[in-house]
Order: sequence, then structure tokens, then C-alpha cells
Amino acid sequence: MKILFGVQGTGNGHISRSRELVRRLKSEGHEVEVILSGRKEEELKEIEIFQPYRVMKGMTLVTYKGKLDYLDTMFHLDLVSLMSDIMMLNTKGTDLIITDFEPITSMTAKLKNIPSMGFGHQYAFPYDIPIAKGTFFEKYALMNFAPAQYNAGLHWNHFNQPIFPPVIPESLYAAHEVAVIKEKVLVYLPFEELEDITLFLASFTSYEFFIYGKVEEASDAGNLHYRSYSRDGFLADLMECAGVVCNAGFELPGEALHLGKKLLLRPLDGQIEQQSNALGMVELGYGLAMDSLDEAVLADWLQLPGREPLHYARTVDYITEWIGCGHWNELPKYAAAAWAEHA
Repeated sequence: MKILFGVQGTGNGHISRSRELVRRLKSEGHEVEVILSGRKEEELKEIEIFQPYRVMKGMTLVTYKGKLDYLDTMFHLDLVSLMSDIMMLNTKGTDLIITDFEPITSMTAKLKNIPSMGFGHQYAFPYDIPIAKGTFFEKYALMNFAPAQYNAGLHWNHFNQPIFPPVIPESLYAAHEVAVIKEKVLVYLPFEELEDITLFLASFTSYEFFIYGKVEEASDAGNLHYRSYSRDGFLADLMECAGVVCNAGFELPGEALHLGKKLLLRPLDGQIEQQSNALGMVELGYGLAMDSLDEAVLADWLQLPGREPLHYARTVDYITEWIGCGHWNELPKYAAAAWAEHA
């Protein structure tokens, strides 16, 4: 099958899960061409598996100090470039378009009447799962940023809906062999300013914080360990740590739950997906959430015990089988099988 695969490049989580599915699809003999958008090519890391790929401008979200800036997001929107990319995209012979919340491929599928499949956490929201109140505009944007005909939605729990478990990197299935360091905490707050994170953690000297995000070069300052981006280094710290403090995205909390790490989420202000994730995390009893970098909440959370690993299934195997069967209306059967393995 010839597949055009769109990846939203603004978040490392999109790249992480799409990397796993693209690798699996290629191993099954599918011809996969990848479009990445939302970030400049020089800012994209570890994307070799996507070859052959193209990077396009697309659409991106602008944030400042942990809050989504709608005005700046609209200011940076280039509709002329977006439509030009869509119209010039060569889709000859394409059997299926898969979009991981990527608007160029989503719009191309609709305009050129090519079957489309949404892959990712955002495609769980059309189902009955926890969702924050938000505004009409926020809910509309979430549902219509990059829609598709068929939804391979992902979530930490099935909520009795036809959605899949999270996509876990292959390397984390052997993580039980790694010894956990009780005082080690992984911190990933890319929407916060680094000086604010430092102040937030400074008084908790009994713990070793490994901080990723807006870090240019690796350095250490007492118990604060600043680390620049490295997928391998990040996963190694994730496997060793006892807990994770992060924004309320989807991939990292899913990986932490798979490994049995305790979680403290700080959702991005004004972003309904992250607000909903924080709500779902608390409702499920899987972790805690805070509305700001709250030292009192952190102090209480640090005293909590660890949790049991959830050991999610190899989700991309089930999604790849579903894609290959061609009977895309049979989604519930494959989603149920993935959760049955998880159980």
C-alpha cells in the first residue's frame, strides 16, 4: 500500500509515536512517504526513520510562560503558504493518507478525496472520554485542526470506547531490567521558562532533578541537572527515575504509566487537550495535576509512593494490522484486542 503520512512537528510526542508506526508500516512492506510540518527542519531531531520525508511550514502554536498565545498563533498563520503546499503536493498513486494531527495531509485527503486516517491522542476526543469545559473555539480547533475519516485515537485508558492504548517506544519494553533511583525525578516542562523551573525546584535539595526542555547545553548545579535534547538520554533518565513532572501532553505520561512512574502534570494554560489530559489523569487516579508551578503541590507529590506499571500493549502492531486489512470500519475489534493484551 502507498501511504502518505503527515506528522505534526511542533511536539516531540507526535514525532515519537509516528516514528514507531512508520517503522512498523515499512517493516510490513508498505511504501511510506512522510510530510513533517510546524517546525523548521534544523529544529527536528532524530527523524531519519522518516526517509523519504519533506518538511513544510504548515501551522504551529505559539506559547509563552506556560500559556497558549492565540493572537501570536494567528499572527504567524500563513494561509497562502498552507494552501500552496496542499495544492502542490503530489499524491499520485496514494492509497491512504495518515495524519498525526498534521493539517496539510488532512486537508489534502479531503480536497483530493483520498481515504484518510487520524493517528494520535487527539483522535480519541470524538469519543466519550474526559474533556475540559474550554471555549467553543478551543473545542472546535481540537476537533477540526486535522480531521480524518477514520480515527485511531490513543488514550491511557479505553473508557469503554474504540480507542487504542498509548504507543510505547520499543526500548521501554525492557525497562524492568533498569534499577530505579528513588530520589531521581525527571522534569520536562518545555512551555515554561527555565528560570521559573529553577526557582520551582530550588528548595527541594533532597532530590535529584533531571531537567529537559529549553536547555541549550548540559550542565549541573548541585541537585539540578540540566540536559539538552537526546532521545536516548531522555529515555535512560525516564527508566531510572521514580517520578515525572511534566506538562499534560500525552506521550510522556503514557510512557511513565507504562513504566510505573508517579506523575505530576502542569497543563498548558488555554490548551484544551492538556487541560483534558490533566482532568483524565486525576479522574483515573493515575497522578496529580497543578495549575501553576506550585511548590506546595510538588512537596506533597514527592512524598507519594510509586505506582504499579500498566504494561501497555505494542499498540502499533494492532494499528498496522488494522490498516493492512483494509476493513477500516472494524476498528473496535483491533482496539479491543490491544487492550486485551494490556490486561
